[in-house]
Amino acid sequence: MTYCVGILLRDGLVLASDSRTNAGVDDFAKFCKMTTFERAGDRVIVLLSSGTLAGTQAVVSLLKQRATVSTGANTIWTAGTLFDVAILVSDAMRDIEQRDAPFLEATPVKFNASFILGGQIKEEPPRLFRIYAEGNFIEAGEDTPFLQTGEAKYGKPIIDRVITPTTSLEEATKCVLVSFDSTMRSNLSVGMPIDLLCYERDSLQMLKKRRFEEGDSYFAMISAGWSAGVRQAFRELPELEW
Repeated sequence: MTYCVGILLRDGLVLASDSRTNAGVDDFAKFCKMTTFERAGDRVIVLLSSGTLAGTQAVVSLLKQRATVSTGANTIWTAGTLFDVAILVSDAMRDIEQRDAPFLEATPVKFNASFILGGQIKEEPPRLFRIYAEGNFIEAGEDTPFLQTGEAKYGKPIIDRVITPTTSLEEATKCVLVSFDSTMRSNLSVGMPIDLLCYERDSLQMLKKRRFEEGDSYFAMISAGWSAGVRQAFRELPELEW
């Protein structure tokens, strides 16, 4: 399992993913779930993946391969809008599923890949999509400024309470880290390292990207501060009058 989240703000985007992959309680591994495509001044595209590792890696590899072949068709590098990129991801997902499905039918493992797609292409605003395993997708907007995939339920409450379209990138970044801290406390299938990217609207380049490893001092400070703050807020709640 994994946890990925993308937040669409008026000032830009915040995207993050964990790196834990497991096939049982005693079989854990680390794989980066964040894939980036950048051409400074033209486009920044970020993919966060969840699902079976073989499926998500195959989809990303197919997208990269198609981007290097000159066929006249749309690719990651030639798509005119992020909506077009979402279609490219969906097409790649369906192609991989059709390729692998006959061989997986007799096994308990099924094709399962989903993505969060965010970024900006020149001459359009930043956009954020959630692409489901079936290949269909939804887009974030003013009413729903954040999208999640994977083990989302533990980190959702804090984002629900904090995030609005006008939240600053700095506040949203802290909120995302608290969301991951809450998720990792409640679910062992989500874990460090955490890959975090903060994209400023219209910059068309990735200037703020960071990986948080186990024991990171800033993440530890955020975790401790949030825990202490929650306990203090709880103590200050009025007693129930029976």
